[in-house]
Amino acid sequence: QVQLVESGGGVVQPGGSLRLSCAASGFDFYVYPMAWYRREHGKERQWVGRISSDSAFIEYSNSVKGRFTISRDNYKNTMYLQMNDLQPDDTAVYYCQVRFSVDDDYWGQGTQVTVAS
Repeated sequence: QVQLVESGGGVVQPGGSLRLSCAASGFDFYVYPMAWYRREHGKERQWVGRISSDSAFIEYSNSVKGRFTISRDNYKNTMYLQMNDLQPDDTAVYYCQVRFSVDDDYWGQGTQVTVAS
């Protein structure tokens, strides 16, 4: 079955960096675009960015543009989120998502990122 497993979260000081991973299984990873989302405590889930199946097209939310980088390795069935210059507002649970159709999508369990001095 489809499985997405995020990892790489942790606690980091403002200005620091983290790299998240999303390991995918149970589907043809190389075929589908993937996305990152995050949810701050008590708020709605927020879109962070997405990457096309061949990495040719990558898009970011304004809040992370220039600081975060999404990439993928289709041989390893893994997507990455490199996060630089992290700020307290980036504290959230980060999720990866794959969408097969409008009403058919899957999410990982999330990984916590905490930015605090």
